[in-house]
Amino acid sequence: MINNDQKRQLSEILGATGKTLGITKAQYEAAVASYQFVGDWLCRPGSPLAPFHPEILPQGSFLLGTMNQPVHTDDDMDVDLVCRIDGKLPWWAQVDLKNAVGDWLKAHGTLKKMLDKEGRRCWTLLYRESVRFHMDILPAIVANNFKVLLEKAMSESDTSKIAELAIRITDRHLSNYRTVVNPDFWLKSNPFGYAIWFKQRSAVTRYKIFTLNEAVQPVPAYEEDRSPLQQVVLILKRHRDIMFNGDADKPISIIITTLAALAYNGEDDIFDALNNVVSGVERFIVNRYDPVQQRTIKWIANPVNQEENFADKWVAEPQKQANFYRWLQQVKDDIASIVQRHGGLPLIKEGLSRMFGETQMNEAFAAMGDQALKTRVSGGLKMAAGTGMLSEFGRTPVTHHNNFGSNE
Repeated sequence: MINNDQKRQLSEILGATGKTLGITKAQYEAAVASYQFVGDWLCRPGSPLAPFHPEILPQGSFLLGTMNQPVHTDDDMDVDLVCRIDGKLPWWAQVDLKNAVGDWLKAHGTLKKMLDKEGRRCWTLLYRESVRFHMDILPAIVANNFKVLLEKAMSESDTSKIAELAIRITDRHLSNYRTVVNPDFWLKSNPFGYAIWFKQRSAVTRYKIFTLNEAVQPVPAYEEDRSPLQQVVLILKRHRDIMFNGDADKPISIIITTLAALAYNGEDDIFDALNNVVSGVERFIVNRYDPVQQRTIKWIANPVNQEENFADKWVAEPQKQANFYRWLQQVKDDIASIVQRHGGLPLIKEGLSRMFGETQMNEAFAAMGDQALKTRVSGGLKMAAGTGMLSEFGRTPVTHHNNFGSNE
């Protein structure tokens, strides 16, 4: 067991780690500028989409504030976007809408060079200059009154409206991809309702309480002071990335994010939040009979669409399920190992470096060193028993030291 001072200091280390794992403001600004440029191009007069007022909106980890730094310097950040369109031409099938987006991107010389091969649901632009990332653009139709519904839900903080924020997306694997049908029969998704739900789960007393109006914005605020839940998600995803090192069968981010948010109980302390989340996630993975599969399968429900199973690929690809449980056990073991390291900071840092990467831990400990210096100058620095860590927590006061001798 660890004492309260040690726990607080582990929380401080994990908090500093969480801050190094998220994308930088420069990376954030580069992504925003890029997708705003694409949005402006799609709206330009002459675009087949212009009559339907296209708008580029972020979704996924970029919108949630849980986008991780790449593990390797030559890896890409993955920026997920929705190309929201108000309606379509009567004779357009899914393929026509998707091609309208793709063809207009190709009409811009620079964007054409950046365009990757067509994906199942998205068009992907590859950015390879100062910041490496790829931008997945998902064509989607929204209800005619989508903005009204969104504004009503946000202004009234009415979560009952979340289900009505669902969008209809293109998917070339569907049997009706080339058939002209009512968009109500297209595949449904609800990334904006999910963002509202996640932001509400993030809210705790010490940190900023998010309003629905802040949860869904074309340009979400860059968050330096992330909530404990956001930091937990960043930590878990980084652990996953280090452990699986590019394996396509690694646990997917939407499962990690959803389970973490469900298991989170508003803990203000990062160590408590991480420990309790990891200990509690399994109770949100249920066994459910699937009439299509005619068998009982693992079910991780989308919190804003209970009929969607985020673990649906586990049936056809059982290695994904096996890897999830293997990863979860490894996280538990690694947290226990950190708690048991009573040899001081070098051993703690060594263990954390294996979990999150040496570069990130060097940055985290450097940031903590800068903060310790400021605290020491102010007279608030203390040393903890057990780890010898210096911070505002601990029992033994550390006097301020200067380089001028005792007469200064």
